[in-house]
Order: sequence, then structure tokens, then C-alpha cells
Amino acid sequence: MKRKRFVGPARSVQQYRPVPKDGAAVVKRMKALASENRRYGYPRLHAMLRREGLVVNHKRTYRLYTDQGLQVRTRKRRRLPRRDRVAPQVPERPMQRWSMDFVGDQLADCRRFRVLNIVDDPSRFCPGQIVDVSIPGARVARFLDDLALRFGLPEMKPPRVGRSLNLRQSA
Repeated sequence: MKRKRFVGPARSVQQYRPVPKDGAAVVKRMKALASENRRYGYPRLHAMLRREGLVVNHKRTYRLYTDQGLQVRTRKRRRLPRRDRVAPQVPERPMQRWSMDFVGDQLADCRRFRVLNIVDDPSRFCPGQIVDVSIPGARVARFLDDLALRFGLPEMKPPRVGRSLNLRQSA
């Protein structure tokens, strides 16, 4: 024989009554942490809250974070001041200005090599070039010193373009 006990209304009739969670303590601590560490985003603040014992779901942390307007602001890029553009000087006679450039290519057996070309601008004369697999800056500086002894230094400096040629060793 089965026993039936009347407990109350059927479970299908009962409704869930949500209990509003008071996030005041979490919000207060989150604001304090965010004011101390302005560049911390919500994931980092969430981890810090957990370490302090305030266990909160990460989605709730994010909602409270955005509701309080604590988003990390994107930094504005600094703009360089405008400079007046000056037309480059045009060389009038040979050996007045040299230009340098690296050119790279690949052999049939897939090995790469580089060429440093140095060209006199008005006459298109090539005072020298280096061809090798690797051309370190110290070698370029030595090569330019040799060219200066052989041909003399050009009077004008070429306009600086690109970043592949950085001759700290020659300075």
C-alpha cells in the first residue's frame, strides 16, 4: 500500500520568485579597484574580485562594469606636428649626391641574396655595390668609408626613405 502525503500545491503550479541580488558591495569594490588601476579591463578586475573572495559570475561582472561606465578608454594617437614641405635639392654635377638602396632576389635553388646599390644621382654612375646573403651594418659602414677614400664624399645627403639602412656603426 502506497502512502500519499499532501505537502501543498503541485510542483507544476509553483513559480520561481527571483531574489534580486544586491551588487552594491561588488560595484563599490570594483570602482575602488578601477580607480587605483585605470588601465585594467573587466577580466582583470574580475580576477582581482575573485582573489578577494567576492565570487561573481564573469558575465555579471561585465554587466556591472559597463553599467558603471568603467570601460578603459582608447587612447588618442599623438599626431606629429605638421612640417612645411621642402622640395629636395636637385644635384647639378656628378658626385654631388649618392643614393643607396637594397634589392633582394632568390636563386634557382631557393637561396636568397641581397644587393646594396650605391648610385650617383645626376650621372647614374655606380661607385660600388655589395652582393651577399647577409649585409650587416658594420660592413656597409666600412664599404662607404672605402668609397669615400676612393671617390671623396658627396656634398649632399640623400633624402631618408625606408628603414632597411640604419648605419649606427658609421656614426
